[in-house]
Amino acid sequence: MTDTNEKRIALVTGAGRGIGKSVAELLAKKGHHVICVSQSPASCGAVADAINASGASAQALAVDVSDKAAVQAACEQLLAEHGNIDILVNNAGITRDGLLFRMSDADWDDVMATNLSSCFSWVKHLARPMTRKRWGRIINMASVIGLTGNAGQANYAAAKAGMIGLTKSLAKEFAARNVTVNAVAPGFIATDMTAELNEQQQAGIIGMIPMKRMGTAADIAHTTAFLASDEAGYITGQVFTVDGGMVM
Repeated sequence: MTDTNEKRIALVTGAGRGIGKSVAELLAKKGHHVICVSQSPASCGAVADAINASGASAQALAVDVSDKAAVQAACEQLLAEHGNIDILVNNAGITRDGLLFRMSDADWDDVMATNLSSCFSWVKHLARPMTRKRWGRIINMASVIGLTGNAGQANYAAAKAGMIGLTKSLAKEFAARNVTVNAVAPGFIATDMTAELNEQQQAGIIGMIPMKRMGTAADIAHTTAFLASDEAGYITGQVFTVDGGMVM
């Protein structure tokens, strides 16, 4: 259970695997009720089931975050059920990599809809009760790529940079209501996807990291959980790079 923080309702998008799964598990371990959102009912359901089996509290909700109408309907359902959401972690994201001249309009639009517009939709429908309650935590999962750019990822970099701008603007809008808005910018994190890279590719990535290792999903989860806590109440509008020293 929480130490100094009361039990709250947290929603984590992209909670079916990777960073989102780790964030959901840690927030639940800290005593919060966690709503695990992913497009796949099976993936978010498995995470919620495992959390409940551990003695913590969770529920699953399958939503296509790129569908604004579906997000609005989900928010209305959740607010009717819980009254308010206290902690919102916008983690869902996809990649559709390719050099600009080869990138289709669909590749651009899909990444923008999932990675950036979804953040707008969730905040738009869930933040008002936070401001009325005068307590809320919004954490947007950006990326160091949103700070540095990366060849072949113009859509992803633009979406993540947009998340950072959105974070800073919303922080100014909500600060007087004691609702904080921050971003976490992971570097290279060991995931199922990076595990598929060959040794040469992994060595190339590690060579760019001063700490000489990839991060873990738990590294990101701990930063996120801190920003969701009472202890982080005077921090807003900030971007926390968790990247082993890549961006300084």
